[in-house]
Amino acid sequence: MDKDGTAESNDERLLATVVGQVLAGALLERFGGLRSVLHADEQALLDCDGLGEVRLAQIKALPELARRYYEDSLPCGESIRSPTDTESFLKARMQHLDHELFCCLFLDNRHRVLRFDELFRGTIDGTSVYPREVVKEALSVNAAAVILAHNHPSGVAEPSQADERITKRLKSALDLVDIRLLDHLIVGDGRATSLASRGLL
Repeated sequence: MDKDGTAESNDERLLATVVGQVLAGALLERFGGLRSVLHADEQALLDCDGLGEVRLAQIKALPELARRYYEDSLPCGESIRSPTDTESFLKARMQHLDHELFCCLFLDNRHRVLRFDELFRGTIDGTSVYPREVVKEALSVNAAAVILAHNHPSGVAEPSQADERITKRLKSALDLVDIRLLDHLIVGDGRATSLASRGLL
């Protein structure tokens, strides 16, 4: 760890392993943080002195590598080992998006992963969710349980009143076909909030 131990200094150290110390510092200063660097426009990155096509490709590969790593942490047929695994997987898949995405993780009665589906896509500030479609997909894979998730592009992982309402509607719809709703996670910038842990299911 760097002597000051800050997240910013650790971000610079990690980015420096890909692009070098000087360029890492310049990129973080220009774009305001590691996440902004990784998701910056390609031309904006190329406008930075010392960053060519090779380093651009390396930077753009990093988020995809992270997503694939966490996808492998929840392979189909394996049981979910911990809430932390689920949270890491969902953050890798969703926290970088600039639009809202509603997803379902379908599980069997031993909490083994059957399928992960991206069901509904929205705009920067919302999406429409249809309980009938969620139930239909759950039945199609013979799911015994479901974990819901969606992201907030604003980065704030706090559930809204609308989030609480749709969670209750989805729980009621799934209860009718004897499918358990285990949780609904709201994914923000670097964290996820569990509605189950808040007592909102």
